[in-house]
Amino acid sequence: MTSVTVGLDTAKSIFHVVEKNGSGRILKKAKLSRNKLVNYFTNKEACTIAIEACGACHYWYRVFNQLGHTVMIIAPQYVAKHRIGNKNDFNDADALADVAQREDVRTVPPKSIEQQDIQLLHRVRERYVKQRTALGNQIRGLLAEYGVVIPRGLSSLRKALPFVLENPENELSPLVREILSELNNELSHLDGNVKEIDKQFIQQGQVNEQCQKLQTMTGVGPLISSILWVVLGDGKSFKNGRHFAAWCGLVPKQHSTGDRARLLGISKRGNGYLRTQLINGARSALKHAKSKDDRLSVWAVNLEMRAGFNKACVALANKMARIAWAMISKQETYKTQAAK
Repeated sequence: MTSVTVGLDTAKSIFHVVEKNGSGRILKKAKLSRNKLVNYFTNKEACTIAIEACGACHYWYRVFNQLGHTVMIIAPQYVAKHRIGNKNDFNDADALADVAQREDVRTVPPKSIEQQDIQLLHRVRERYVKQRTALGNQIRGLLAEYGVVIPRGLSSLRKALPFVLENPENELSPLVREILSELNNELSHLDGNVKEIDKQFIQQGQVNEQCQKLQTMTGVGPLISSILWVVLGDGKSFKNGRHFAAWCGLVPKQHSTGDRARLLGISKRGNGYLRTQLINGARSALKHAKSKDDRLSVWAVNLEMRAGFNKACVALANKMARIAWAMISKQETYKTQAAK
């Protein structure tokens, strides 16, 4: 780490800079426009720049890294704990510089342009899925007001809605049938959008070596393998598999004192989308585990008998996260071990 540490509070137009030396003394404060920011660090000797994890942090990481600076991306919750005084941009930059000088600082792994592209697909897909779910709930709610009840689930709605629209015996007026027909077309359009993005995940998995390795693991398909690659990269940003599982929020939260250890539910820290997808994959794997005799499947089935299905899913997701880190960081394929 260089002797000068710069805390940079990023924004859309105005950026605030606080420079500190190795002993923590403030050397300089500056307020820069977006047009002057790159020129400011171009003319500066190599230093450590600390920025907060935000939407554009990976872009600025690449810009400053190309200029020869060491860049650290720090999660906002760690910055807030070190901020002194009221919240303002200079105090945020000051806190960033303080956190960056700690030996135990936890940083966010930077992403390449390719990883950001895949992350963009995941976010767009997630929005389509939420819109589709909301639309399905609205259609069922509207039909319930006319005495037409459709079971939960999009598959039930897709099967029942055409028959409801064609049934002359219900009390639906021509106006209602027309509106519901338009909503049905909108639902089909959202289904098509989700399928198109899923095709891109499949294509990406066929050319990405890391994704191909991850898809050999139990419970991992094109969707989960792609988000794991986005988050893990080469795996070197995490010390071990447990560190990655903790980053995903899949380890127990502690509330211990003295010699009494008290473990609560999972911490739910880190990437909530990744955690959700891992648990979904574990849920699918656990449903088919009874027909398998490998060591992981047998362990999961035995745990389900003791702790229940939901807890077993979370525990299996934890193991999947650790295995994924080992496969990526050590460049190994998935090893299926027979149960003893």
